[in-house]
Amino acid sequence: MDSAVEKLFYFLDNKTADLQQQSGLSYLESLQQTLEKWLDGEAAPTGAYGKEEIRKAVQLTVLKGMKEHVQPHHQMTPDSIGLLISYFAELFIKAESFTVLDPAAGTGNLLLTVMNYLDGRTAGTAVEIDELLIRLAAATAELTDQPVTFYRQDALGPLLVDPADAIVADLPVGYYPDEETAAGYRLTSSEGMPYAHHLFIEQSLRHTKEGGYLFLVIPQNLFESAEAQNLHRFLKDSAHIQAVLQLPEAMVKNSAFAKSVLILQKAGDGVKAPREVLLARVPNLSNKTAMAKFFQQTDEWFRSSKQ
Repeated sequence: MDSAVEKLFYFLDNKTADLQQQSGLSYLESLQQTLEKWLDGEAAPTGAYGKEEIRKAVQLTVLKGMKEHVQPHHQMTPDSIGLLISYFAELFIKAESFTVLDPAAGTGNLLLTVMNYLDGRTAGTAVEIDELLIRLAAATAELTDQPVTFYRQDALGPLLVDPADAIVADLPVGYYPDEETAAGYRLTSSEGMPYAHHLFIEQSLRHTKEGGYLFLVIPQNLFESAEAQNLHRFLKDSAHIQAVLQLPEAMVKNSAFAKSVLILQKAGDGVKAPREVLLARVPNLSNKTAMAKFFQQTDEWFRSSKQ
């Protein structure tokens, strides 16, 4: 662990544990208050810290808190996936500045990983229904001095946000119980509850500018499910698939929950499909030689696909 990150983590952890003992709140609730005290200048760490050091230290404390109270929607996108998405966002988006939306922001780790990587080029929007998670995300964004606007709501309901140049999201996987809201989607199910991750794809495309890009963490079996045919038709009408990147199964404890990264470009006037979709297995991210070869091959694909 980086010494600065470690030092800041211990500061946050100690302050949070003390506050938890005094207040009787959960660890995550106490962490949120600790971050607020830092922002208010009541209990700030000594020394200067960079944006990534702050994000990583907060991430570690959040992960500790999540171990105490495991909930299905309390999950955090690993840094390795965030950095991989950051690389592809930089590869595809050449504008000097652009907007990025995360409709399933959680604690904001994925969005802030991308924004820190592309520091100074992005303005962010985050949507999250959980009050505690969004407060943690907002505090982290303020501490890292990243311009993010937050909306606490069900992201699959009507969103009063401007279309973004890019979407980044680790899609919530499962069923969506609000059948009345789901009825307004093409990807709703004809029988029973629809898949939330399918609806998130459609909602994300609704809020992407023409020609904009979507970088989505998806279940590896997305295109093999019972509703896959409907999803294929929808994507054919609405977007161009740029890449499907199979992530290493070692990243998950159970191979049934293996993930991929889906990269889409929203259709629009003058927007052309790539000559060839990039279908690739991402090597073990700790293998520097294999990753260097993967990035080299990706750069070659990008140059040839855009000619």
